Amino acid sequence: MTEVPKSATDRTVLATEAYSDDRHLAARQALYHWQTPRHDLPAIVVDALKDVQGLVVDVGCGNGKFLKKLAEERPDLQLLGLDIAPGILAQIPTATAIADAHRLPLADNSASAVLLAHMLYHVEDIHQALAEARRVLKPSGLVIASTNSATDKAELDDLWSLAAGDVLGVERGPRRVSLSSRFTLEDAPKFLGAHFTDIKTIELPGVIRVEDPAPVVAHMASYRAWAAEYGVPFDATIARARARLTAGIVEQGFYDIGCLGGILIGRNP
Repeated sequence: MTEVPKSATDRTVLATEAYSDDRHLAARQALYHWQTPRHDLPAIVVDALKDVQGLVVDVGCGNGKFLKKLAEERPDLQLLGLDIAPGILAQIPTATAIADAHRLPLADNSASAVLLAHMLYHVEDIHQALAEARRVLKPSGLVIASTNSATDKAELDDLWSLAAGDVLGVERGPRRVSLSSRFTLEDAPKFLGAHFTDIKTIELPGVIRVEDPAPVVAHMASYRAWAAEYGVPFDATIARARARLTAGIVEQGFYDIGCLGGILIGRNP
C-alpha cells in the first residue's frame, strides 16, 4: 500500500498549497482524458439525482465539475458548493461558501442530496463528516461519494519507487503518496454503511494509455503540496520518472496505467 501523507488532512496545506487554485486538481483530472473506457462521473451523478428535487450540496466541491454539469442539466435544482479552500471556488458559476466538512453551515434536514466526491480522504474525521452529511439530509435523501481503489494506478507506484531509487542510489526508494489510501473503494461501503442504508457501489475500471510522458508527469507533480513527506528530493524524482517514462514509451510506443475508481450511493434512513 502507498503511503498516506500526514498533511493530507491539514487545513492550511489544503487551503493554500494543495488547492489555492485548481492547477493541481486539474492536472490529476486531465490524466483521465486518455482512459478507455471513458467514464463521465458528473453524468453518472446527474442520472443518480434524476428523481431528486430541492437543494443539492457538493461538499469539497473543488473546481466544481459536478456543479457545472448539474447546473447545465438540472437548472431546477438549488445548488451549493462548499470547500475549505477559497481560491478554488473562484470559477464556479453556482452559489459557493467556505466550509469545513466537519461542521456544515446548513440546517438539519435541509438538503435533498449531498455529494462527497473524491474528498473524504482529506477529512480528518471521516465518520464525523458522514454524520454531518446525514444531519443535513432530509429523510430518504441521497449521499453520493466517490474514491479510488487501493489498486488504482499501481504502475505509478512502481514508477515512482524506481525513480526515487535512481535518485537515492538504491534499487527502490520510498513509494509515492496516495491520498485515497485513507478512504479506498474497498473500505468505503463500511464507512458509508455506518451512517446510511441501501449502499450501492458503481465500479469504474479502465486503462490510461499515453504516448507522451507529459500528462503522467503533470499528474505526479500535482502532489507537490506533500513533497516534504516523500522522503526523497521531489523535483529530482519527477525528472527521473520523466526519463523512465520517455525511455519506456520510445521502446514500447505507449505507457499503460490501470485505473479503478468508483461512485457510492446511499440513502438517509
